[in-house]
Amino acid sequence: MAELTSVINHSVMITIFVFVMMLIVDYINVLTKGDMEKALKGGRSRQYAIASFLGATPGCLGAFANVSFYVHGLLSFGAIVGGMIATSGDEAFVMLALFPKEAVFLFAVLFILGIIGARIADKAASLFKIVPCQECKLQKVHEEEECHCFAPEELKKFPKLSLPRYALFSFLFILLVVIGMGIVGPQTWNWQRITLFSLLLITTFIVATVPDHYLKEHIWEHIVKKHLWQVFLWTFFSLLFITFGLQYWDLEGFVKANMMLIFLICALVGLIPESGPHMIFVMMFANGLIPFSILLTSSIVQDGHGMLPLFSYTIKDSVLIKLFNLIFAIVIGLPLFLLGV
Repeated sequence: MAELTSVINHSVMITIFVFVMMLIVDYINVLTKGDMEKALKGGRSRQYAIASFLGATPGCLGAFANVSFYVHGLLSFGAIVGGMIATSGDEAFVMLALFPKEAVFLFAVLFILGIIGARIADKAASLFKIVPCQECKLQKVHEEEECHCFAPEELKKFPKLSLPRYALFSFLFILLVVIGMGIVGPQTWNWQRITLFSLLLITTFIVATVPDHYLKEHIWEHIVKKHLWQVFLWTFFSLLFITFGLQYWDLEGFVKANMMLIFLICALVGLIPESGPHMIFVMMFANGLIPFSILLTSSIVQDGHGMLPLFSYTIKDSVLIKLFNLIFAIVIGLPLFLLGV
């Protein structure tokens, strides 16, 4: 029972961290999107750097932005490949919560590999005469309306706030109380508690000052209703599997005896265009069961929900990107794995 309580507590803490980080990253992403679009017009090298940077930012939003730029003809085939190499999906937030130093190092490595992979992919596309996004031209791409994120006049509507804003305010108030009193999370005011409490205050400011359109479409419909419950469930069941696997089954012995199999499985699981399956490898790394090379290989292949919008425009390009990333991941990850990294 104590193990189950610990798993639930850790899952809630991780989900809270993911929620506030998703919201802050989304806010920054929307604010800077116009600047990114202008910067992309500076040539291939700049495309590679920006696409990889967006991919390396935690969550799927950077990948979604890359897909939008790609279908609008602002990114080359190589650039979108590089962006997906650098993308770790929602699991990136969990990694920041569990092992921040290693996570930041991983993101930096993925950013560099994204640029390298982008250049190689464009050369391969030229060699094999791959014409990017032909199918995209057959579909109507809807332009997003400009979003003004800072609207402090929303506070003047109190107490006539919308239901989602009331719900989010209530949720954030409860979180501030339980984190501040140590009911959930660290019992003392260490750096984790201070960081999380500060991020919650920033999140509250954002919720208070964004217009209703942004609040409903970006925060309520996207982050809360689509991502939050999935992050919690995948985190909970992954932690449950690791915790009880270590205690009641020789999971560590099995993993160490079949490490090459785990390496191949992580690469193949990465092909699934979904945030969640990769979580098991994140938890294994956090518990010291697998080396960095397996986590890196999985991160290169998988891209969370990032590829899903592209599948609706072009299945051919989506499959080619996934195939290239799988080969690239094995070429990079296998030598590191054999070296014991």
